[in-house]
Amino acid sequence: MNKANLILMFLLISLLNVSCQKELPLTTFTQEDITIIPIPVSTELRDGTFRFTKNTKFYATESTHIQLSEALASKFEKAAGWKLSITNEQPERNYFQWKKDDSLPEEAYTLEVTSDVITVAASSFSGFLYGMETVRQLLPIAIESDNIIADVAWDLPAIYITDQPRFKWRGLMLDVSRHFFQKEYILKTIDRLAMFKMNTLHFHLVDDQGWRIEIKKYPKLTQVGAWRVDHEDKHWNARPTTTADEKGTYGGFYTQEDIKEIVDYATSKGITVVPEIEMPAHVTSAVASYPELSCHERPVGVPSGGVWPITDIYCAGKESTFEFLEDVLTEVMDLFPSKYIHVGGDEATKTEWKKCAHCQERMKNEGLANVEELQSYFIQRMERFISSKGRSLIGWDEILEGGLAPGAAVMSWRGFDGGIEASADGHHVVMTPGSHCYFDQYQGAQNAEPLAIGGHVTLSKVYEFDPIVPGMTAKQATYVLGGQANLWSEYITTESHSEYMIFPRLAALSETVWSPKDKRNWNDFSRRVQVMFQRFDIMGINYAKSAYQVSAELTSEVTSPKVIMDLKNEFPGGDIRYVLNDGIFPSEAKLYTAPLEITQSTKIKAALFQDDKPSEVVYENIIRFHKAIGKKIDYATKPHEWYPGNDSTLVDVLRGTKNFHDKKWQAWLVDDMELTIDLEGINKVSKVVIGTMENQGSGIYYPIKLEVMGSEDGKNFVSVGSIERAYKNNGYAELKEFEITFKEQLFRYIKVKGTNLGHPPHGGDSWLFVDEIIIE
Repeated sequence: MNKANLILMFLLISLLNVSCQKELPLTTFTQEDITIIPIPVSTELRDGTFRFTKNTKFYATESTHIQLSEALASKFEKAAGWKLSITNEQPERNYFQWKKDDSLPEEAYTLEVTSDVITVAASSFSGFLYGMETVRQLLPIAIESDNIIADVAWDLPAIYITDQPRFKWRGLMLDVSRHFFQKEYILKTIDRLAMFKMNTLHFHLVDDQGWRIEIKKYPKLTQVGAWRVDHEDKHWNARPTTTADEKGTYGGFYTQEDIKEIVDYATSKGITVVPEIEMPAHVTSAVASYPELSCHERPVGVPSGGVWPITDIYCAGKESTFEFLEDVLTEVMDLFPSKYIHVGGDEATKTEWKKCAHCQERMKNEGLANVEELQSYFIQRMERFISSKGRSLIGWDEILEGGLAPGAAVMSWRGFDGGIEASADGHHVVMTPGSHCYFDQYQGAQNAEPLAIGGHVTLSKVYEFDPIVPGMTAKQATYVLGGQANLWSEYITTESHSEYMIFPRLAALSETVWSPKDKRNWNDFSRRVQVMFQRFDIMGINYAKSAYQVSAELTSEVTSPKVIMDLKNEFPGGDIRYVLNDGIFPSEAKLYTAPLEITQSTKIKAALFQDDKPSEVVYENIIRFHKAIGKKIDYATKPHEWYPGNDSTLVDVLRGTKNFHDKKWQAWLVDDMELTIDLEGINKVSKVVIGTMENQGSGIYYPIKLEVMGSEDGKNFVSVGSIERAYKNNGYAELKEFEITFKEQLFRYIKVKGTNLGHPPHGGDSWLFVDEIIIE
C-alpha cells in the first residue's frame, strides 16, 4: 500500500470513529439535582449548562491554582480518558478559571457557572479548594471512577453559589494508638475530609496501648512503646495483662519522615493536623519504655487491651518528667506547624500521686491542696512551655479541674457542660460530645452492626449536633471554635471497619459545622446523602447503610395490656413492609402504614424495601406477654438512682438492648436485687425468666445466683428453683435470659433474688442489670 492510500485509510477510520461517537444532549438541571454536602450558604440555579469536553482548559496563573487544576484534571484523566490542558493565557470559551477576591473571608468562595466559563473566586487557598470540591460534587458521580466510563455527559448546571463555613474548627480525630493504621490510609482519609470541607485532622498518636510517633531523643518510645503482645484474637476487655519481659509484635509507628509527608499532604488539602501527645495519663506505652517516668518506677508491659483504672501515669513530682515532655513536645512541634497542641489530660487515676514522695513534696512546695490541683499544676506548666513556643495548648475537658491556664483551649467530650464552663471563663472551645460525635459507638441495631464500644450515635443524631447550645450568651458563642467527630479505635481493627464507622456520619457532621443552621433540614439531607452513597460506591468506601435499618419504637400500656409498635427507619417516607407470626417474609410482607397494636405474644419481621427488595438487615422481634404484666412490684432493695426505671420497667413487656442507656433497664450497684411481684390473684405458675445483661467493659456483670420463691399469702415463701453461675471473664456485651422452671404450682406472690458479683477480680464495683421478669 502506497503512502497516499495509507493516509486515506487513516482519514476514513477517523471519520468513521467520529460518526460513531454519540453527541449526548445537554443536561437540563432542576433544584433536585443539586445535592452538595455540606449545603452551601446560598445557591441560585440559572438557565444553561456547562459541558466539560476533551478541549476544556484550565486557566491558571498562580502555582496554587495550577495545583488545584491538576487535581481536578487528574480525575478527568481517570474517568473520561482526557488529558485536559492548563494554560496561563485566557481562552475564549469552555474553560475553568480562578479569580482572587480579597473581599471574601478566609475559607469563603463563590462559584459561578455559565455555559462557557466556570469561575471560582476566593481570597485564600482553602476557599479555592472548597470551590473546586463543590464543582466535583456538581459533576456526575462518574468523576470518582478510576476507570474510564463511556457515554457520560460531563455537565454542570449554570449556577451561582456563595459559601463560607459557620465554624473555624471542623475536625475528625483518628485514634491510631489502640490500632495502628498505615500512612496510606491516613492520606486517603485526608482526601475524604477535604471533600466535605473539613479542615482539621486530630491525630491521637499516644495512648496506653501504643506510642506511634518517632522521637529521636527517646528511641525506646518506638522500640518498646510502639509494640504490644498480639492478643487480637481476644476481646479488647478480656485480654491478659502483659509483663515487661514479653515481646511485643503487634503495632507500628510513623517515622518523622512519614509525619512530614502526612502534614505536607494535609496542607495541600487545606487541612491542619493537630497532634495529641497524652499526659499525664493514657501513657503506659511511655512508662513501659522508660519506667522512671512513673512514680513507682516498676517495669510494665505495653497493654494489649483495655486498661481501667489508669494508674500508670507520669510522675508529677519529678523534674525529669517535665524535661522528658518538653523534649518530646519540642520534636513534635518541629514536625507539626499547627497552632494547637493537644495534651489529652483525661481519665487520670491519681492513686500513685497520693503515695508518691516526689508528688507530695511538689504539692507541699507549690501549696497545692490535693491531687486535682496537682494535675492543674501539671497542665498549666505544660501550657506555659507550649505558649513559649508560640503555640496553644488544648486538652479534654478534665483539664478544667483544679483551674485552667489562661491561654488553654478545651475540647468538651463529657457532654456540653465543659464547653459551657470554659467559654464562660473566656477559653476557646471545641465541642465534641459523646452523645453526638463519638463515631466508635453503634449507628444501627447492635445485633446487625460490627462490634463497637457501645452506645448509639445514629446518622440523624449526628445531624442534630450543634456546637452552640441553648443558654450560651452571645459572648460565649464567640469562643466556640467548632466541633469534631472522634473515632476511638479499641474495636476498630481494620481500615475497612474504620471507613464504616466514619461514613456516612462524617457527611452529616460536615453540614453541622459548615452550613448555616437555618439551612439544615433532615429530609433534604436524607435525599442528598443517598446520592452521596452512589459516589461512595464508585470511590470504594465501605460506608454504613445503617440508616436503612428498620427499628421499632415500643410503648407499653400495662393496664390494657397492650404494646404499640411504631416501625421506622431514619430516612423519611421509607417503604417498610412486615409480617406477623407465621407470615412468610418477604413474599407475604405488607406495607406498614400506621403503628401496630399488639395484645398478645407476637413475632414480627420487617424491613425497608427498595425496588421491591428488602434491605440486607431484617428487623426481628418477639413481643412476649406474660402473667406479671403491669403487676405491682415491692422492692426489698431499690434500684440505683442512675437506673431507677419506673414502677413497671420489669413487667412492661419492653425489652432492653445492649445500649444500657435506653431506659429499659433497672440496675443495682454492688447491692443484691430482691423484689416481690404481686400477681393480684392465685395463678398457676411453672416458669420464671429473668432478662439480664453483661458488659464487663462497662462494669456490668451477670448475677452469680438467682433464686425464685413463691407464696400464696405474701408471708410464707417456698423456694422453687435457683441458678448459680460463677464469674467468667467475658469481653463482649451480651443479653441473656436465665430461666427457672419447676412443677406447676399455685402462687399469688413471686419473689426473685439476684446476687450481685459485687466486686470483680480486677477491682472496682459491679452492676447488676435486669430488664424484664417474665412469669408463666
